[in-house]
Amino acid sequence: MTRFSAAPSPDSQRLHYDRIVITEIQPVVDGGAFPAKSTVNEDIPLAATVFREGHDLIGVNAVLLDGAGEEADRIRLQESIPGTDRFVGTFRPEKAGHYSFVIEAWADLYATWEHAATLKIPAGVDVDLMLAEGLQLLTDAEQQGDRTFEHRAVLADAINTLNSAALPAADRLAAATTAQVKSAIVAHPLRDLISVSKRMPLNVERELAGRASWYEFFPRSEGAKQDEETGEWVSGTFRTAAKRLGAVADMGFDVIYLPPIHPIGEVNRKGPNNTLNPGPKDPGSPWAIGSRYGGHDAIHPDLGDFADFDEFVARANQLGLEVALDLALQAAPDHPWVKSNPEWFTTQLDGTIAYAENPPKKYQDIYPLNFDNDFEGLSREVLRIVELWIDHGVKIFRVDNPHTKPVMFWEWLIATVNDRHPDVIFLAEAFTRPPMMHALAKLGFQQSYSYFTWRNTREELEEYLAELRDESGAFLRPNFFVNTPDILTEYLQFSGPAGFKIRAVLAATSSPLWGVYAGYELYEHVPRPGAEEYIDNEKYQYRPRDFDAAEADGRSLAPYLRRLNAIRKEHPALGDLRNIRLHDADDESILVYSKRKDDDALIVVINLDPHATRDTIVHLDLEELFPGDTSLAGTPTEFEVHDLLTDQTWFWSEHNYVRLDPRSEPAHILQIRSRP
Repeated sequence: MTRFSAAPSPDSQRLHYDRIVITEIQPVVDGGAFPAKSTVNEDIPLAATVFREGHDLIGVNAVLLDGAGEEADRIRLQESIPGTDRFVGTFRPEKAGHYSFVIEAWADLYATWEHAATLKIPAGVDVDLMLAEGLQLLTDAEQQGDRTFEHRAVLADAINTLNSAALPAADRLAAATTAQVKSAIVAHPLRDLISVSKRMPLNVERELAGRASWYEFFPRSEGAKQDEETGEWVSGTFRTAAKRLGAVADMGFDVIYLPPIHPIGEVNRKGPNNTLNPGPKDPGSPWAIGSRYGGHDAIHPDLGDFADFDEFVARANQLGLEVALDLALQAAPDHPWVKSNPEWFTTQLDGTIAYAENPPKKYQDIYPLNFDNDFEGLSREVLRIVELWIDHGVKIFRVDNPHTKPVMFWEWLIATVNDRHPDVIFLAEAFTRPPMMHALAKLGFQQSYSYFTWRNTREELEEYLAELRDESGAFLRPNFFVNTPDILTEYLQFSGPAGFKIRAVLAATSSPLWGVYAGYELYEHVPRPGAEEYIDNEKYQYRPRDFDAAEADGRSLAPYLRRLNAIRKEHPALGDLRNIRLHDADDESILVYSKRKDDDALIVVINLDPHATRDTIVHLDLEELFPGDTSLAGTPTEFEVHDLLTDQTWFWSEHNYVRLDPRSEPAHILQIRSRP
C-alpha cells in the first residue's frame, strides 16, 4: 500500500500550480471545505483539468485514500474529448468510511515516445534516434521491480525485436507498439515529473443513506377506533401500528417514518383542520411537543411506553425495515422546558413567549426555540435526546424545519453524532431557499427534501434533474417524497389515479431516494378549501384506513408501489443519482430519461399528462445508452427492450413510436435486453 504525503518543497510554498497543472477537480464541495458525498457501491464521477507546456503527453490518475491515508483504489482517467485537457473517470467505493482522493499527473514517457515515433519513423525523420529511445524506454520498463512475469516476457520480446538492427525500422517500431506492449506499460507506466493535487475529502456512507424507499404513517391512526354511540376515539398504539408493518414491508419499503411520538401539548391545542377550538378529546398535532407527561424524551401515553416502542422497532427490523423518527426542535406552551429553561425561547416585550409563524400559517400551539441565549446548553440537551433514541434502536432522523435553526448547530450536532454513531442518518425537511438547502446538505445532512413535489412539466423536470445531477450531485441527496401530511399539490388534487401513478414512477426511477405518506395508495386527493393540504388532516385527528379492503376491491395503488420498489431492488442502475441521462420526444408532455450501471440499462418514458393519451416519437441518444460502443457510428441500430411494468417486449432503435394512455399505463420502464 502507498502512503501519500505530497508536501511541496519550501521554494514552492507560494505557488498555486505544480510542475504539471491540475485544476477544476470534481467532486469538490466549496474547495474541499466539506466532503463530497457518496454511498457504498455508488459510481462517483471524477474529473480534473490537467495540462502542461509543450506537446509531450501526460497521464492522469485519481487515487482514493482511506482514513489512514493508505491507498484504497487507483483509477486511470481518460481525456473526455481530445484536446480539451479534461480528464474523467469513475470511483466505486465498496466500504463506508471517511476517504479522500488526490489527482496525480505525470509526464507519460512511453506515450510521448510512441506518438513521436509513429510520426517520424514512417517519414524517415530521426529513425535511429527514435528506435534507440524506444529501446531505452522498454528496457527501463522491463527492469521495474513491480512488473508481472507475463508483462516482463512481453517487454523482453519487444526489446529483442526492437534491438534487431537487421529488421526494417517499421517492423521494429510495430513490435514496440503492440496492444500487448501497451497493456504492459499501462499497468505500470513510465512516469516523470509526478505532480499531485491536494487531498479532497469524500464521505462514503451506508446503503440507506443514499438508496431507500420511505413510508410514513401516524401510529395513533393505525388501529384507532371510534365509539359509535359517543363518537369518542380510542387511539392506536405501537402494538396496533406494528400490525401494519408487514404490509409496508410487503410493498418493498425500506424505512418506516413516524411523526413525533411524544406527549402533545394541551395549551392552545389545535382541533380538526387546524382550528383553534378543539374538543376535549381531540388529539392535537404531534408537532406540538410536550405536556405534563413529558417532552422530547418521553412517549405519548396513548401510544404505549418504551418497552412497546422497543418491540415496535424490533418488529420493523425483523421485516427488513428501519424506523425513522421525527426530530422536531420546538415545544408546546406546556412543555417542561418552558418552566425549566425559559431562556431557550424568545420572550417578547410584553413578557409573553413568541409562538411559531410561517405567514400566513400560524402555530399557536408551538413555541420555537432560540439558540442564541444558551447555545451550548440547548445544543447539549438536543444531543442527549438524539442519543436517547439511538439507544432505543433509531438510526434515522427526519428533521423538521432545520432551516429555522442555526446552521452551525446542525454542523456540530451531526458531526458529533456521526463520530459516535457513523450509521445514523439525518434527513433535512427544508423546503426553503436553495442556499440554505445546499448549506444543510454540505454540512452533513445525508438526505434532503426537494422541490420535486412542485416540478410537473417536462421542462421543469428536465431542468431540475439536470441541476441535481450536475450542480448539487456531489453533496445533496434528494428524497423525492410524492406527498406529505402538509403537501397535497394541485397536480394530485385534479389528476385522478393516473396522476398518482405518474408521480410514483417519476420519484421511484429518477431518484435513489423516494417516499410516500400513507393514503397515497388510496388516491386521497381532497384538499382543505384554499389550501395545498388534505381536508380532515391527519395532523389534527385520527385517520384510520382500510387498506386491505381497498386493495381487495382494486381501489389501491399498493400493487403498483410494490412493483416499483421491486424494480428498484432488481436494477442497480436506479440506485445512483448522477447517472441519469435525458433524451428527447416530439411531444412536450413526454419525458424520457435513461440510467445505466455496468450492463444494467433502463429507459423510462412517462406521459406527464394524466388526462389524455399521447402519441409521439422518442429520440434516443445512443452514445449515452451504449457508451464506448464504436459500432454505432453511421449504422442502423436495433436492440430489444422489455417493459418491466407491462411485461411487453419490443425492438427499438434511435427513433421510436410511443403511445401512452394514462388510464391504463402512463409509463414505460424499459430494460435493454440486448446490445446492438
